Parts: sequence; C-alpha cells; structure tokens
Amino acid sequence: MPRWLGGTAAVALLATGSPLWILASDSPAKPDANSPTLVARGEAVYAQHCASCHGATLEGQANWRSRLPNGRLPAPPHDATGHTWHHSDKQLFEMVKNGTTGMVPGYETDMPAYKDILGDADIWAVLSFIESTWPPDIRARHARIATPKD
Repeated sequence: MPRWLGGTAAVALLATGSPLWILASDSPAKPDANSPTLVARGEAVYAQHCASCHGATLEGQANWRSRLPNGRLPAPPHDATGHTWHHSDKQLFEMVKNGTTGMVPGYETDMPAYKDILGDADIWAVLSFIESTWPPDIRARHARIATPKD
C-alpha cells in the first residue's frame, strides 16, 4: 500500500470519531482474557452498553436474586460473585447477542438482545473484559465449563 494511501485511510478513520481499534478488522471467535487489546476494547464497549445495568465494576444490581415487582430479576453481577462464569462462552455469547429469551423462550427479562446493536467482535471483546476480571481459580473453573468436551 502506498504510504500516502495508508495515511489518508488513517485520517479518514479518525474523522469518524471512532477509535481505530473498534474499526479494526480483527474478529475474534471466542473471548481472550489474556489479550490486552481485546480486553481494553471490551471494557470500553461494556462501559457504554452494559455498565448502566450490570454496574461499572461488574457488581450487578442490588438483590439480583430477588424478583422485582414486575416478576423479572435485576441484572446479575458479572464479577466472581455472580453466576456468569457458570455458563459456557457460547451460552454467554448467545445470551448477549440474542437475549435470554432466545435461549429460554418465554423468559421475561429487561436485557435486550444486542444483535442489532453490537457486532460479534464487540460481544467477544466484552466477554474477554469480564473474564479478565475473574480471579485465577474462577477463570480455571470457567475454562472447564467453556471448553466443550467432544
């Protein structure tokens, strides 16, 4: 690629107002809690789309195991105190992309499906960020759940 074209493309990308790493073509197919780039990307996406319900520090909403007056459960924590790590990476991805009702028909939740809001790479990045915050023992336990056994 000619040097002037690369510089022009970078200026065009910067003019969109989006950080370059969001526009990068990398498309992970699973979370990688050990990738600083993917974790940073996921942290930014989480802050913008998830933190308002699940908490800035992944703490979830108060009394997340007790139903609200509308019968729905509050947003659970995604830190080590919650149950997020009990689900496989594939299940977590599907819950975010298609919503819980996509996995459990008829289940009522306040969490929307993000398929029309976030791309797959951003969902994997968010999961990378969440998993990066878990202590080593929880990450090891989750790895056993997340790795399908054929």
